[in-house]
Amino acid sequence: MGAGRLITWSPSVTLVPSRGCFNHCGYCSFRVPLDQARPLELSQALELLQRRPEAREVLLLSGEVAPASPERPEWLRRLLALSRLALAQGRLPHTNAGPLALAEMAALARLNPSMGLMLEGLGPAYGPLHRQAPSKRLGVRLGQLEQAGRLGLPFTTGLLLGVGESQADRRRGLECLAALQRRWGHLQEVILQPWRPDGEQGRPLDAQERRDLLATIALARRLLPPEVHLQMPPNLWPLAALPEALEAGIDDLGGIDSADVINPAYPQPSPQQLAALLEPQGWRLRPRLCVHRRWWPWLPPALQRRVQRLAHQLEGACASAADHAC
Repeated sequence: MGAGRLITWSPSVTLVPSRGCFNHCGYCSFRVPLDQARPLELSQALELLQRRPEAREVLLLSGEVAPASPERPEWLRRLLALSRLALAQGRLPHTNAGPLALAEMAALARLNPSMGLMLEGLGPAYGPLHRQAPSKRLGVRLGQLEQAGRLGLPFTTGLLLGVGESQADRRRGLECLAALQRRWGHLQEVILQPWRPDGEQGRPLDAQERRDLLATIALARRLLPPEVHLQMPPNLWPLAALPEALEAGIDDLGGIDSADVINPAYPQPSPQQLAALLEPQGWRLRPRLCVHRRWWPWLPPALQRRVQRLAHQLEGACASAADHAC
């Protein structure tokens, strides 16, 4: 299965509009209370973009403001302004900022060629973890995926795995995503993300956790329509064993920045490291944009033209690179 198989990844830079969040998930170390949050200024964002000139994707990863909060309009304006900044800098924004009203999602969709929201997961293990996180309720998350489908928005979603859910819970989550895809066709990626504990030093997956995840990857590949890419963050899987995950069905490594803002104790492998590991074993590693080619025709004309132009630039840079990272 592996010989000559294509594995994609997105050269990415992450901007955090705000870590302030009205949710309080039981596993999250990303959030700060809303009254302690400092929003990202455009000048700060520009400096971060300039430090990562090779990044084509700008992941806008934000904490959430409650829907009825008086601070919500300013939070949305910041997301829109950062999206415009990314476009002005020759990048493509990809916003993941929690559930959005229809008008909010539609406004961002005019600037973002793709967006995302994790389903998180199904099953009783998530109840206690989301007790203080109203926007993580299953009905809310599924409603958002439906809304993105109605808007024709190329979308990334996924499951957070390893918090006590059963294999049956994982299957139900994947079956929900498969049904959504058969109805709307907008799910370009499903992330199978292993939860890892915080700390100054990361704790690698143990042998049993790896076996369970390999089984889930294989199940996802059977259940999900074939056009859906299966993604796993490579820093959360033992690097030497990454080919096992690819053989099971992973075909995308997601956005790779210089660091992981959600899991800072788990260093990101460089594209050069990934190429050195995978290419001798017959895998072809290729960079991509945040929206996969199959979904380009879904985009508004202005975004479609921009995506095609950036793809041409990326292909040219890849062809001329001597470091084999492409």
